[in-house]
Amino acid sequence: MNKNLRQKQSRRQLFRGFLRYTTLGLLGAASGAFISKRRRLLREGKCISKGICRGCGAFEQCGLPAALSAKQVLEENG
Repeated sequence: MNKNLRQKQSRRQLFRGFLRYTTLGLLGAASGAFISKRRRLLREGKCISKGICRGCGAFEQCGLPAALSAKQVLEENG
């Protein structure tokens, strides 16, 4: 009986470990996909902030028309 108990516990631990590492792998893959998509959009010159320029992390380097217009307005208003 003790041997059966050890086998069940071992299988349970194996299943938990499998689920844990599968979940971590999926989260890592999703994060990587999100980051690569963001970089690709920036490289292609597409807006990543849905037109909200001042709060965007890429505002300083952005050369899109909306960002250039926002920069011009900021310079004029001082």
